[in-house]
Amino acid sequence: MQQKRDVEARIVDLLQDPACADEGLRLLVATYGKRLYWHLRNMVERHEDADDLMQDVLIKVYRNIGQFRRESKLYTWLFRIATNEALQFLKRRKPTDLYEQTVPERPSDGRDMDGTVTLDTLKRGLALLPPKQKMVFHLRYYEQLSYEDIAHITGTSVSGLKASYHHAVKKLRNYLASQNIY
Repeated sequence: MQQKRDVEARIVDLLQDPACADEGLRLLVATYGKRLYWHLRNMVERHEDADDLMQDVLIKVYRNIGQFRRESKLYTWLFRIATNEALQFLKRRKPTDLYEQTVPERPSDGRDMDGTVTLDTLKRGLALLPPKQKMVFHLRYYEQLSYEDIAHITGTSVSGLKASYHHAVKKLRNYLASQNIY
């Protein structure tokens, strides 16, 4: 745990020093880039959109690192920026059927030898959730973040997050049951 804090402190120190900011950005991407990308990807679904948003997030971090007060963990600050960027993107985007077209339909004979049909059905169910429930589910279930960390990222109360997670799980269970998966 101390090593993680040391890496976070080093990243912040490097980013705040104009002479070392590029090195700090490289270390930030090496440390958190994959998690941030997949967080964005799970929220917006398309690689191209997640890739564009990742660039926007890195630019915001680079420009605003001076506002990071070290009162929270660096990754919660990063995820908050990424979450806000993704939510703004989702508000601007018109709903499309693109995601439904990219997920294969369940085979009529019910085969699911490798779990891909179940996973694809879960992805379709996640796509149906409202953005906030989808985000909370992703951060809690896949990222395994604590409700306290998610509260820092989203600016939502812990009790509100627990309710959102509960509703997301309930909707997913109902959806999976309707698809004869759960």
